[in-house]
Amino acid sequence: MGDDALRNGLKDAAKVHLPGWGKKLTPHALRHFYASQLDGNGLDLMANQEVLGHSWIATTMRYLHVQQTRVEDAWVSGTERAAKRLEGLVR
Repeated sequence: MGDDALRNGLKDAAKVHLPGWGKKLTPHALRHFYASQLDGNGLDLMANQEVLGHSWIATTMRYLHVQQTRVEDAWVSGTERAAKRLEGLVR
């Protein structure tokens, strides 16, 4: 199967199942989605780099699109951990 067959099949499937995506859904866009999903499910950055086959970690970092809730969740989690560490010190 060649690149064109994959692109055309994806384009046809997007027309049927994802109207409105049109030309935006490409194999490259799916790589970005895949990398972001792996990151969101806990795969660390270096493992993600290896899975994607990138030589440079900076390339992998450009592929990750972090959801805003993930940033907020990490902030809340870090704040809770800090508060637990301080519990015994405050009386």
